[in-house]
Amino acid sequence: QVQLVESGGGSVQAGGSLRLSCAISGSTECSYVMSWYRQAPGTEREFVSSIDTADTTNYANSVKGRFTISQDNAKNTELLQMNNLKPQDTDMYYCKTARPIRLYQGGVYCDAYNLWGQGPKVPVSS
Repeated sequence: QVQLVESGGGSVQAGGSLRLSCAISGSTECSYVMSWYRQAPGTEREFVSSIDTADTTNYANSVKGRFTISQDNAKNTELLQMNNLKPQDTDMYYCKTARPIRLYQGGVYCDAYNLWGQGPKVPVSS
């Protein structure tokens, strides 16, 4: 069974930095994607960044050049370094891990799944 543990978040002033982490356990033998989304009250959840087990990364235009996503494969942990934070970055940030299809890798079958974390809050004050 796949599980996520998020950490990081907290209050920060504009221009400051924070790092969020998301650790995955279970079913890590096959490829998967880890992503961050964010959502403000009354708005739709929006994509922030993603990284897959081949280290392919993607970023929303609004965070390019300020946020960096990386992963510690040994610890199955994804890190989102957020620099030069702006008040408009204030949101709940949600980690997501997904394997869209069932895979057979390394002699092991791994089921598809889609799992969201609870979300650390990142309030950025001006």
